[in-house]
Amino acid sequence: MSGRGRLTLAAFGATLAASAALLPLVKPADWILTAVVVVGLQSAVGLLTRRVPLARPLTIAAQALVTLLALTVAFAHEQAILGIVPGPDVLASFGSLFQAGVNDVGTYAIPAPNTAGIRLLLVTGVAVIGLLVDTLAVTFRSAAPAGLPLLALYSVAAGLSGGGAGGLLFLLAAAGYLLLLLAEGRDRLSQWGRVFGGGRGEGSGKGGPAFAPVRTGRRIGAVALGVALVVPFALPGLSGGFLGGGEGEGSGKGKGGTISAVNPLVSLQNNLRQPENREVLRYRTNALDTSGLYLRLVALDQFDGTAWKSSVRPIQDVPENLPWPDGLSQQVPVSEVTTNLVASTAYEQKWLPMPYPAARVSISGGWRYEPAGRMLVGDNGQNTKGARYTVTSLDVRPSAEQLATAPAAPDALRREYTRVPASLPADVRATAEKVTRGARNDYERAVRLQDWFARDGGFRYDVDVKSGTGVEAISRFLKDKEGFCVHFSFSMAAMARSLGIPARVAVGFMPGTPQSDGSVSVGIRDAHAWPELYFEGAGWTRFEPTPSRGSIPEYTREQSSGGAATPSAQPSAGQTAQPSAAPSAQESCPPQSRRLGECGPDKAAGAALPADDGFPWARLLLVTLGVLLVLGLLLLPLLWRTRVRARRLGPPGDVLAVWREINDTAWDYGIAPDDSRTPRRTAARIVTLGELPADAADALHRAARAVEETLYAPRPRTGPALSPEAVTVRRALHTAASRRTRLRAVLLPRSGSRVVWATREWWTRVAGAWSLRVRTLVRRPS
Repeated sequence: MSGRGRLTLAAFGATLAASAALLPLVKPADWILTAVVVVGLQSAVGLLTRRVPLARPLTIAAQALVTLLALTVAFAHEQAILGIVPGPDVLASFGSLFQAGVNDVGTYAIPAPNTAGIRLLLVTGVAVIGLLVDTLAVTFRSAAPAGLPLLALYSVAAGLSGGGAGGLLFLLAAAGYLLLLLAEGRDRLSQWGRVFGGGRGEGSGKGGPAFAPVRTGRRIGAVALGVALVVPFALPGLSGGFLGGGEGEGSGKGKGGTISAVNPLVSLQNNLRQPENREVLRYRTNALDTSGLYLRLVALDQFDGTAWKSSVRPIQDVPENLPWPDGLSQQVPVSEVTTNLVASTAYEQKWLPMPYPAARVSISGGWRYEPAGRMLVGDNGQNTKGARYTVTSLDVRPSAEQLATAPAAPDALRREYTRVPASLPADVRATAEKVTRGARNDYERAVRLQDWFARDGGFRYDVDVKSGTGVEAISRFLKDKEGFCVHFSFSMAAMARSLGIPARVAVGFMPGTPQSDGSVSVGIRDAHAWPELYFEGAGWTRFEPTPSRGSIPEYTREQSSGGAATPSAQPSAGQTAQPSAAPSAQESCPPQSRRLGECGPDKAAGAALPADDGFPWARLLLVTLGVLLVLGLLLLPLLWRTRVRARRLGPPGDVLAVWREINDTAWDYGIAPDDSRTPRRTAARIVTLGELPADAADALHRAARAVEETLYAPRPRTGPALSPEAVTVRRALHTAASRRTRLRAVLLPRSGSRVVWATREWWTRVAGAWSLRVRTLVRRPS
């Protein structure tokens, strides 16, 4: 295998080794197979184009084009021309997937589900890093700086996983970088022929200076090691989940710890498997029947095809008496229920759990009221930890006849709460119409949807099912017919909207388990999500589509087949309901605006909103890209100088090119060029100012004599190439220079001024040519 081939393979392996640090972030991790194919195609194209050979910019462009085609085939082939050529539809699809991916990474805990958006972000990120590594290490033959993008990839992955990358993955990434350095060293040595031995000056002797790429690699390796150890401590971990994580989290001691509300879905599934149902609330109530006393946190009323979110609405101070519920008629039987609640000190949540609809709330602290959802949200860090409060709520009991004869909802409300995205799959609406065929009104349609999910459709409650998102998630759920309450509530609300029934999703807790002392205990496994449908006269009305969880509302039992009431699914003490929730995402609101009530609660992509502002994924991505851009700009002189040196010292060994390289090297180390001197006097000057040892001085004089023979001899003699002399002079100059001069020579070489001069000359020629052309065109008519 050629040196370039080995270097290409090493760059490919180093990229994948560093990408392995991303594996703990997403489950299942089969996205890595797509990344392997994309980066492999990228590397293969680079290898072929370099053998043609093409100019370096064309090689990079060809690799980028193949990467785009591969991503098109993998993620947007249906929108592509002939299944492979990207067009405007592909770009729009990529934009939607990227947006969905950003929402997903801000929504889910680690390990996040392998959604299409997250998969695109991961594969694209690995492909970009692979292109950078291949460009630096193979195209420009400078493997040492290629460690910087590898470092960025590993450090971000390790930081986000909160150290979950582990020592093994760190060693794997480090080994990939070291193999890349070794491959470059072997490639460089192969250009000089077989090495039988070397002196101290070549870096092979004990105590001698190391080869330049190895020295640079050591430095970058040391920096990489330090950053890789520091970054995981600087970046916050994402191990929290809806209503808590595993044992030992948070600030509490012993079992449990703080129950937070960050990134619900995946952590929620982990909580479902915990043997201990930790208590989050305890309450006493005068309600005769607590089976319908759901404790509601937040209402999700925006559906964009990938997630349900809470709208941003104005908030205000909590009034003494909350307004009468929207749409609730005086003709519907209503009774008041008083509930005294105490939150656990381990339960921290910015939304206040309350029976719905609340009429009065007595609580101390900084709480604000959002009228549309009838929700209380903590302000300025206020949360439920240890809160004691009393809620007077309305027990609304509409009859089936009242719901069946309900008039149409107001136009404004109907428009807002029946909105569905254009991307909603057609089979969702078709399934809803099929299930409700023959129903005479919206109430019967709603009951048929509920019964189809909860009893007649063959659905199975399963907390181990993947928590998928995206526009295809509902279709997949309707096909597989297994999931937990998130899937049931989201799907029923979306299908109800497709039928023109105003719908939203509520998130909170089921009624809990009665205790022997008359109180009711609400545990972490009582977390739940359910749909609310609007009927004029009854207002927002609860339905329960999740099988074997919660309780079927009494006003829906009258429509069951055969006229028999559907048995309540209220869990007993031995069968505590399992939690469910929706994803959570936030958009921050300035504290001043929040105090003035100019903005509403943070957007929620799902269940309970986090007690903090969530992890700034988008900001981290922008910062990472900015850092890589700055590093690229800083390394640009180094890359240019490395390329020029390789071209001058490479075959066929032009004497004058080597002489120019020697003069530029001396300039880099502080010896300015003097074109008025002869080659012999120039060599003597460099020897004196550079304080070169005898071997380097002899090499420099040999190069000067060769230049004189080339310029002045009638018949220049042919001899061995002068590249070894140039390397010897450069090594001696580097050894004799100060540390500051060495750093300047490597990172900001003075000879880079030639680029400025050449650019200025080029611009002068171009400007002169255009000026002459313009004058010619002006004079021609006259």
